[in-house]
Amino acid sequence: MFQDSPIYDRLIAECGDVPAQVRREAERVSRELELVMRPLQSSGYGTGFDRPQAPGNGWQRAALLPGPRPH
Repeated sequence: MFQDSPIYDRLIAECGDVPAQVRREAERVSRELELVMRPLQSSGYGTGFDRPQAPGNGWQRAALLPGPRPH
């Protein structure tokens, strides 16, 4: 990816290959999440994305922002 980049090579030598470490950790977490979610998917519960939410659940556009309240 970074060929002939002395700055990048120096950072890798000093700090380790952080992008590669992050990539490995993200892949590990993804695998674990897939294992955890698999029983829910196979038992008929689905992922929750295919069923409609009841009104009032989740983020609402009409929510008030923090700060002084109008009188």
